[in-house]
Parts: sequence; structure tokens; C-alpha cells
Amino acid sequence: MIKLFKRLTKKEILMILLSTCLVAFQVFLELKIPEYMSDITKLLQTKGTTTADIFNPGSKMIGLSLVSLLASVTVGFLAARVAASFTASLRRDIFNRVMDYSQAEIQQFSIPSLLTRTTNDVTQMQIIIALGLQVTTKGPIMAIWAVTKIIGKSTEWMLATVVAVFVLILMLLALITLAFPKQSLIQQLTDKLNGLTREKLMGLRVVRAYNAQTYENKKFEKANDNVTRTNIFVSSIMSLMQPVMTLISSGLTLAVYFIGARLINDAAMPDKVTIFSDMVVFSSYAMQVVIGFMLMTIVFMILPRVLVSAKRINAVLELSSSIQYPTHSKETNGQVGDIVFRDVSFKYSPEAEPVIEHISFSAKAGETVAFIGSTGSGKSTLVNLIPRFYDVTSGAIEIDGVDIREYSRNDLYQKVGYIPQKAVLFSGTINQNLDFGSSQETPLSQEAMWEALELTQSKHFVEEKENALFASVSQGGTNFSGGQRQRLAIARALARKPEILIFDDSFSALDYKTDRMLRETLAKQTASMTKLIVAQRISTIMDADQIIVLDKGQVVGKGTHEELLQSNEVYQEIAYSQLSKEELAHGK
Repeated sequence: MIKLFKRLTKKEILMILLSTCLVAFQVFLELKIPEYMSDITKLLQTKGTTTADIFNPGSKMIGLSLVSLLASVTVGFLAARVAASFTASLRRDIFNRVMDYSQAEIQQFSIPSLLTRTTNDVTQMQIIIALGLQVTTKGPIMAIWAVTKIIGKSTEWMLATVVAVFVLILMLLALITLAFPKQSLIQQLTDKLNGLTREKLMGLRVVRAYNAQTYENKKFEKANDNVTRTNIFVSSIMSLMQPVMTLISSGLTLAVYFIGARLINDAAMPDKVTIFSDMVVFSSYAMQVVIGFMLMTIVFMILPRVLVSAKRINAVLELSSSIQYPTHSKETNGQVGDIVFRDVSFKYSPEAEPVIEHISFSAKAGETVAFIGSTGSGKSTLVNLIPRFYDVTSGAIEIDGVDIREYSRNDLYQKVGYIPQKAVLFSGTINQNLDFGSSQETPLSQEAMWEALELTQSKHFVEEKENALFASVSQGGTNFSGGQRQRLAIARALARKPEILIFDDSFSALDYKTDRMLRETLAKQTASMTKLIVAQRISTIMDADQIIVLDKGQVVGKGTHEELLQSNEVYQEIAYSQLSKEELAHGK
């Protein structure tokens, strides 16, 4: 947690110092009030005392209370501002760090866990700061200052106060011992619950289609019950604090008055008034001591969970991406759009089996290279290495004669246009999705957008929308069909005018007619771009300049459609399972 607090700005530190000074001033005012109570007690025991005599110390008590209230409100305001400001910057730092992560780091934490750390864990930090500035600072100041006020008043009264504080500390230690381990478990169970919720919401249609609501409800209820039971256990322990604190404070008051009654009874008549006055004042100060420790106890109620949250947040902030980019790119030799794979191998972790092994091929500018193979053969993994979603385990990938690891992030991504297997659209408008991120032409002109839409056979359905380019896009693009989303995702990549286009099975959501028309248009209009296509359909890749056949992560065939159809068994098996010999022979 100390590591996180090192991120406080100078302005926030100044506000904390000001808040601490105001808390000390507030405690001073509250500890001054019992002195006037003592004066009033003595006046009430003095003959000839008038209302005016009592009004003077009484009005001072009211004035001090009002000033104390004002100081308390100011402290609350400063605490809220510091907590909000700090957690806003902390949330931003977490988000920026996650945005720099490669897929390996994201998979290490999991998306539900990262969401919990960005929201729930950061909220815990906000609570501890807001409460801490009001309670943590006030508790020790009040307890210590109040003790200095009562030292030397009465040994018996002091002994009663020490016993009360000792019982409070024992209770606090017991609570921390029982609650602390469960607080860590709560965060882990919350991650799991978030993961299940996200999974069910994303697969809602599948759940309904298979009539699996009851099964999924039971899984959710089990996870929800685990969180609930753990929270109830911790809350039950914490709920003991209030009655125990009330018992301690009431018991201390009773003890002070019981001891005071004995002292008054044994004292001489002239001393009885003085002892009674001291008893009233001591009782007030003793209660301030107990209140001080009670305030500190409130912080310890939430501290275990905050410590767990701080540890989880630090884990995100301290983990750097395994993929690092140089500040400046290495100069190219004038080539544009050339790609070379040199004996590339990749595995997801050092202990795992290689996903692809010893892949070598080259693609010249303007060529179309296609990848085909059975599910799990490594097609998508291979093309995901080009934009450095992962780094190669061995070998090298070169673009325009330069290793991709020697490009800056911006330069690499400006060269590559990527269309994922599952089209991703962001909430906003169509033009905002097309003009997404930065490219060689930023912002894009409407002419460039319409050109990209026409290339992808999207112009007609965009024109039919109200507001056309400015038509709204819901989150995930759910107000468009699967094929429309796919074409808009392709249009977004084309609008950037990159050197290299990567289609990661991006034609799968398109019907055969649209697929064919789109490929013919792309072949004519993007002749200068290098195109890498991952596909399951033979019809999608038949016209490629080079087809690479993958099986179990290795290249088992390389050539044109005609060459592979004659000589490669794996390609023949895939081709004949989809099209007849006549269709394959005529290239249909």
C-alpha cells in the first residue's frame, strides 16, 4: 500500500497535511469543552450562581462545538477530494498499463480479474483514504491527547481506562486474525463470479438455444453463494464490534462513576465538589480515549481487504509487458510491403509445446498469401505474430527488410491493417469506427471512408441507415448483422491504407457471393498491398499467389491452388471435403 501512496501528487500531499492540521485543531476544540463542563459543575455547586454565570461557559461550549463541526466538514471535503483524485489517477495508470500488455500478460491475469482490480480494488483504496484522513488521523491524536489530560487525576480511574483500552486491543487483534484471511478470499471469489457472469452474458444465446438455463443458474448460484457466505462470515465478525464497543464504553463510564462515588463518599465535605467535578471531566476525557481507539478500530475493519486490494493493484502496475518497442524504428532499405518469415517457432510458455515450428516463407509487395489447415494447426497464431500480439520464441519476422522487433509501436501498426476473426465494433458512430486510432491519414476524409465502404460491399447498407456515416453503432455492433460487422471491420482496416492486410478468417461471416465479390474488388483496388489470408474455405483462397498448408504447427505444403491440388494430400483432403472435382478444376 505504501508503494501506491508514493503516487500521491504534491497537491494531494498538501491537502492531506492541511486535513491533518484541521483534525488536530478539531481534537483540541473537543478536548477543551470538558474544561467548561467542569466550570459549570462547580458553579452549580456554588451559592449565588446566576444564569448569566452559567451562560458564559455554556456559550463558549456551543461556539467550540460549531467551530469543531465546521472543521469536521472541511476535513470530510478534503478527504473526499484526495480520495477521488488519487483513485482517478490510479485507475488511469492501471488502464494504461493493461493497454500496454501483450496477450500473454492479459491471459496471466484474465479479463474478469483485471476488471475487478480496476473497479472493486480501486474503490477499496478510495474508501481507506476517505475514511483514513477523517478517522485514522483523528483516532491516535484524540487518544494520546486525552491521555495527557487525565494523567495524575486518579490512579483508580486510570486503571479502569487502561483495562478498557486493553480489552479493545484484544478484540481488535481477534478480529484481524479471523477476518484477514477471508478478505483475500473474497477478492478471488469476486473475480470468479465476474468471470462466470461475463461468460454467461456473452453466451446467453447458446445457453437459451440448448435450454441450459437451469444448469448455468446452478453454476452461478454456487459461485454467488461462496461469495455471500464469505461476506456474511466477515460481516458477522465485524458486527460484533459495535456491541462490544458499546459494552466497553458503557462499562468504563460505570466504573468511573462507581469509583467516583466511593471517593466522594470517603472525602471531606469541602473536597466532595472538587472530586465530583473531576469525575465529570475525567469521564469525558476517558470516553475520548476510548473513542480514539474505536476510530482506529474502524480502519482495521476494512484494512485487511484494502491490503489485499493494494497487493492486487501493485501486481498489475509492476508487471511490464513482455513485448517492448524501441523509441525509433530502424531505417528500411526502400522496400514496401515485403514480409519474410525466417525459421519462426512459437510457444505460449517455456514449458508448453510449440504451436508453430520452423515456419519460413516470403511475400512480396502486392502478393496474396493464404494459410489453410485443420483447426488448431496454428494459422491464426502465425498471423498474430506479425503485429506482435505475441513475440516469436525463435527465428525472426521481417517487414520491408527490418525485424519487426526493431520497429516502434506506431510505425509497426501503421504498416499493418488487421481484421480479426471476430469483428469488433465500438460504441459510437460508423465514421468513428472507420476513423479509429491513428494512421497515415488522420483524421480520415469522408471520401476515404466511402471508398473503403464501397470496396467492402458496405456502401449500400450504410446509405440506407439514418444519418449514413453518422449512424449510431451500439456496443459490440449488435445493431448490425454478423456479415455487416465483418465488412465494416474490413473497411476500417482498408481506410488506413496499410502496406499489409491481415485477414484472420475474416470472410467466414460472409455469404459466398459477397465473399467472391469482395475478394475480386480487393484484388483490383489493393494491388499494391500485401494480403495475408487465414481461411477455412478453399473458395476464399483459390486465387492466392501462394498457399501455405499447415498441419500441427508445421508447413506441409506450399504453392498455388493447382500445384497443391495435384501434390499435397492435406490440401486435397480439405478441398475435396468442400467442393467437387469439377468445381475445383474450374476454379469455382
